[in-house]
Amino acid sequence: MREVKQATDRQRRSLPANARNWRKSLRSYSSRLHWHCHFIQKLEDEPRMESENLNPLYDGLRPREPHADLRSTWSRGETGYPFFDACMRSFSATGWLNFRMRAMVTATASYHLWLDWWARGLHLTRMFSDYEPGIHCSQVQMQSGTTGINTVRTYNPVKQGCDQDPHEQFIRKWVPELAAISDPYIHEPWTAPNAGQIIGFAYPARVFDHMAAVKAARERVWRVRRGDEFRDGSKKIMSKHTSRKSGKRTLKRTGSTEDLAQLSLPRGDAE
Repeated sequence: MREVKQATDRQRRSLPANARNWRKSLRSYSSRLHWHCHFIQKLEDEPRMESENLNPLYDGLRPREPHADLRSTWSRGETGYPFFDACMRSFSATGWLNFRMRAMVTATASYHLWLDWWARGLHLTRMFSDYEPGIHCSQVQMQSGTTGINTVRTYNPVKQGCDQDPHEQFIRKWVPELAAISDPYIHEPWTAPNAGQIIGFAYPARVFDHMAAVKAARERVWRVRRGDEFRDGSKKIMSKHTSRKSGKRTLKRTGSTEDLAQLSLPRGDAE
């Protein structure tokens, strides 16, 4: 890690004055190296986060034993949302996803399917080719909303598909069952004129409605987040686990603080 950090700094210093974008990218990369060690240290300081909610007020929020069919549907990429399913199938084949897609598949399991993070986190643990316990435990809990110090992040699988796969190449590769669905409908195949011939037969029907699922999940989560007991617990977690760098803000809705470096990570889209 030290060699990587030093090599990054040398490269940044050697860049010409007009290479501002490269210099900015290398600074961002260097900051991620710091966060890598920060997250590993969090697990060293509190090993229980590998199997327990960082904020115990979330205990019992979701069933500890997940719905077997929903968990299987999620892991196999058969939710009825093409881009999400393509991500899970690609992940199963390669063991890798980029950060935003990791956040999406985790948050979807937590909010749309209401699955406990621990059980399906084991599936991700077994599959990731770059598995690192400290980062994994923190990120899975963060994207599941059980830390109590991070915002609730939800991802619209249709919007993510339109944004990240606008030419439908990724979906076409990993979800061949939709070959008969034309491009204008590929992100929402249930709206296609020939949907009745495909959906429910060659390709599964949706297992959740995005807006309804997100609304119900947010109500459940925010029911826990309101109140003095939650704020006091969040302050203790912040004191122990967040960066000591300046740059914290107070959240209007909870009165707790969040580390801005963590907030800079990609957020979800509920719309």
